[in-house]
Amino acid sequence: MPSSYTLTPVLSFLKKLSKNNNKEWFTKNKEIYQYAYAELVVFADALLVEMNKHDTIETPSGKKSLYRIYNDVRFSKDKNLYKNNLGGGFRRATKQLRGGYYYHIEPGNSFVAGGFFSPNAEDLLHIRQHLSADPKTLKSILNQPTFKKTFGSLLGEQVKTAPRGFDISDPAIELIRHKQFIVKHTFTDQEVLSADFHKLVSDTFKKMRPYLNYMSEILTTDLNGESVINN
Repeated sequence: MPSSYTLTPVLSFLKKLSKNNNKEWFTKNKEIYQYAYAELVVFADALLVEMNKHDTIETPSGKKSLYRIYNDVRFSKDKNLYKNNLGGGFRRATKQLRGGYYYHIEPGNSFVAGGFFSPNAEDLLHIRQHLSADPKTLKSILNQPTFKKTFGSLLGEQVKTAPRGFDISDPAIELIRHKQFIVKHTFTDQEVLSADFHKLVSDTFKKMRPYLNYMSEILTTDLNGESVINN
């Protein structure tokens, strides 16, 4: 598998697409898109190789990680036919490893993110109960200097007050308010165009590991630390 790639055509195509987001232009420039997409596949394959050096990834190939460029206008406020970005996501393997890794390539707005974007009601309650019982461990991870420098603060939608069943005076209320638990790191276009961008992305994902591993522990154990996973 070739590991050499350039994301220059990806950024170039996306810049033009953002100014010409219509079917006629896209059809006329389909070959340019396909060339850019092929370079992105090589990048994604190289990234997957790096990721598997430090985590167990279920996604079978870089290409399988990629999202479609076609926008689903049925459920989106963005009614453009095409996304003005390209990217993808990797799933961690086994029931014990939870959370996902996501990468987003867009001129002037490239980033990676990880965590829990839409936990179901059962998982969300489980997370909140654990955080109420022990807020210190997650706060310690989030405030670790390297983690904080890389990702800043915890992101994601929150409820305005206290969720049902929790007290507004709970010491963990700032964490408990979260409906999503996301961390994010942005990259400059210069970084995106570097020859070793896949390694930079992988290293950034690796820095998420203490957070993802602890959240995985929360989601796979009860409040007594006993496993809730059915083998």
